[in-house]
Parts: sequence; structure tokens; C-alpha cells
Amino acid sequence: MSDDADIRDIRGPIHILPGWMWPALIVSALILAAAIYGFWRWRRARRARVLLPYEIALQRLEDIGSLMQPENAQAFTTAASDIVRGHIEARFAIAVTRRTTEEFLRDMTEIAALAKYHLPLQEFLQQCDFAKFAAMSLTTQDMESLRQSARAFVLATAKPEEAPAGQEAGVALPAA
Repeated sequence: MSDDADIRDIRGPIHILPGWMWPALIVSALILAAAIYGFWRWRRARRARVLLPYEIALQRLEDIGSLMQPENAQAFTTAASDIVRGHIEARFAIAVTRRTTEEFLRDMTEIAALAKYHLPLQEFLQQCDFAKFAAMSLTTQDMESLRQSARAFVLATAKPEEAPAGQEAGVALPAA
């Protein structure tokens, strides 16, 4: 072997990162990942739609389906009545939940948008009151009929009615 084989060519300097560089890179990557995650959550929350009062009422009516058993008639009718009354409060901005059925039905005729629903609401609320206060027994079919009539009422009153030309809507919806 010759001496030429033992001699290696000159190489450039080896760059060694300082000891603080690796932890700084890891922390920077974690901060960047947290920022991306936070931005994603913020965008997702912004896209989430707030449910309208009628949508909340319909969802709650579906949720009380588990109470539709004869032994739970009182709990079912209490919940159904509360849902309808809550929807009326949210939709028409009038106090209903703290009134008796008779008080509400008497004053209901003054609200034009509700006046046409007087008879169906009267039947619904009176049936609920009989089951709540008189311990009237209801069959599963009776409860399903009550739930469907509540659902029909909520759907019928879901959207504000068109105001006649030149008039503003008489009832403002509260912010959810």
C-alpha cells in the first residue's frame, strides 16, 4: 500500500447543533400544533348552528318518547305541556309557563297569531291537566296522540307569519 491510500480528502466542518436547539424545536412544534388545533376548534364552533326554538321543542318532544308508558302518564303529560308552553314563550314572547291553563286560554284570544289554535291548544292542555292533576290514566296511544298534536302545533307555529304590506311583525323573537 502506498501512502496515498492512507490520506483522506479534506471534508467540510461538521455542524453540531447547540444543546438548547432540540428542546426549542420541540417546544416550537408543540406550540404550532396547539395553534392549529385551536384554530380548527374555533372554525368548527363558528360553523355550529344554534337551534331555533321550534327545533328545540321538536327535539324535546322526541326525547320524551321514553316516558310514553301508562305508569308514566303524569310525567309524560307534564313534560309535553312544559314543552308546548316553553315553545309558546320562545316563539311569541309571552309568559305562559307561570299561568294556569284557564288563565292562558282566556288571554290567548288577544294574540292574533295564537287565536286560531285556541281549540286544539285547549284540548291538548286540558288533557295534560287531567293526567297531571286528576291522575287520569292514559294509554300509549293517547300519549302518542298528545305528542303528535304537540308536534303539529309546534310545526304550525314554527315560522313567523308574514306581516301585511306596510306593517312590521307585531312580535319580536327573543335572542336564543
